[in-house]
Amino acid sequence: MTPEETSREQSLGGVYAFIAYFLWGFMPLYFLTLAPTGPWEVVAWRILFSLLFCAILLTVTRTWRKLFAILRNRRLVFWTIIAGLLIYVNWQVFLISTLTGHVIEGSLGYFINPIFTVLLGVLVLGERLRTAQWVAIGIAGLAVAVIIVGYGSFPWMALTLAASFGTYGLVKKQIGPSVDAISGLTLESLWLAPIAAVQLVVVAATTGLTFGASGAGHAAMLLLAGAVTAVPLLFFAAGARRAPLTVIGLLQFVAPIMQFLTGWWLMGEPMPIERWIGFGLVWLALIVLTIDSLLSARRVRGASDVADLV
Repeated sequence: MTPEETSREQSLGGVYAFIAYFLWGFMPLYFLTLAPTGPWEVVAWRILFSLLFCAILLTVTRTWRKLFAILRNRRLVFWTIIAGLLIYVNWQVFLISTLTGHVIEGSLGYFINPIFTVLLGVLVLGERLRTAQWVAIGIAGLAVAVIIVGYGSFPWMALTLAASFGTYGLVKKQIGPSVDAISGLTLESLWLAPIAAVQLVVVAATTGLTFGASGAGHAAMLLLAGAVTAVPLLFFAAGARRAPLTVIGLLQFVAPIMQFLTGWWLMGEPMPIERWIGFGLVWLALIVLTIDSLLSARRVRGASDVADLV
């Protein structure tokens, strides 16, 4: 591949990744239109319709063989089960935060996620952090403390979202390129299908199911939840294969910024001074982390250029 083709591929990857994060940023607004459906029913339909959507994609792309090959590998099956459970927790908490008026706290979780990912690298992978990374983690910890003490509530939704999605990313790294995006989402949805079925039974026996009871338009919106789930993941997979890691790292802030604006500006969720201070500290930590990442990438490129000259 020529340098021009490489540059074009990287630019295309950046566009794909931006589309993925942009679509994720709009997700709270989409799921808010599903009222009066509650978060437990939404997640159940989201799982089942994602499975249906992925089955259609596998048929259209003629990639069922890849899926069957993965099923013959016990290690990959194990990791897809773990990934499925983690993304289930993430989806469920995200829907609870969105549909109970806690969109801002949900955005906080995705702001914290890059910092939690760095911390996972130390605790699980044994990576050594640079000074700036430790500073960013310390500032983020202080931010959580400020929110707990000043705002008077423990941000369990935010921390659960950060932990579940950060660990999900770690599991996907363990799987590597052995599981493509469509097969991975198909298997994760397949393992979660029994949980979704149980949730629907419980909802039907308690509050009652809303699917089909609130008009054809509402039913169609619920039906499209599978595509709304899968499409950004596919764009992200296409972007991550092409774009440099530094570009992906910068773009990942698009979704939580949009979610924050949705909660604060469009939905009018409260933002007292204590919360502004907490969020300000998190943003400061992300600035430190981003600058350190960019400088580190520049040093690596410089060292590589020197090596090529030698």
